[in-house]
Amino acid sequence: MTRGKLAAWIAGRLDERFEEVKRRPNDPVEILVATILSQNTNDSNRDRAYESLIGRFRSFEAVADADEDEIAATIRVGGLHRQKARSIKESLRRIIAERGGLDLSFLAGLTIAEGLNWLLSLPGVGKKTAGIVLLFSFGKPYFPVDTHIRRVLSRVGLIENGEDPHRVMNQILPKDPVLMRRLHLHLIRLGRTVCHPRRPECSDCPLSAGCAVGKETISTLRRKSR
Repeated sequence: MTRGKLAAWIAGRLDERFEEVKRRPNDPVEILVATILSQNTNDSNRDRAYESLIGRFRSFEAVADADEDEIAATIRVGGLHRQKARSIKESLRRIIAERGGLDLSFLAGLTIAEGLNWLLSLPGVGKKTAGIVLLFSFGKPYFPVDTHIRRVLSRVGLIENGEDPHRVMNQILPKDPVLMRRLHLHLIRLGRTVCHPRRPECSDCPLSAGCAVGKETISTLRRKSR
């Protein structure tokens, strides 16, 4: 099976398993900050850190002007709070300096490559964060890969060791932002609820039939049950 056909099979299986997630486009600055906060933590801690940040400063303009130590203390629950505080503050100040305010709407008029390059120039912003801003705020067909997605795709053999998952996925997927958003969210859900880093629940996985890890795990469980 080619990579393109495997990706289509994965998308189809996950569509059958999970309901479509309805998610409206979000303000790109909100997504940028929230995604920086999501690095190396879970959704619950990200949300708590985001709510704490907004509750304390009320606006991102105030965050840009705030003391970095105060920002760090406010988002401590999200982990890596000093690093994230620096990235958030410097990114917001950079946007204001270059755009005259906290407005990223200009990204809509850029190509994907141009938008990625601009976002990647911000401190603490990698391909995942930049891709999420472009896909979910502007509907640009760029597929972002996080830790959960990379784990699932590696186990099913779509991504090989040493490969850049962003390059691979954006080469093989159709340039369809609706499909990309749905697949992104479904893969994250699978990684969180079934395809755990340790002790994946392969017998409950819709991709186990096409996954070497899943086949081996299920085979081992069957042998032990005899």
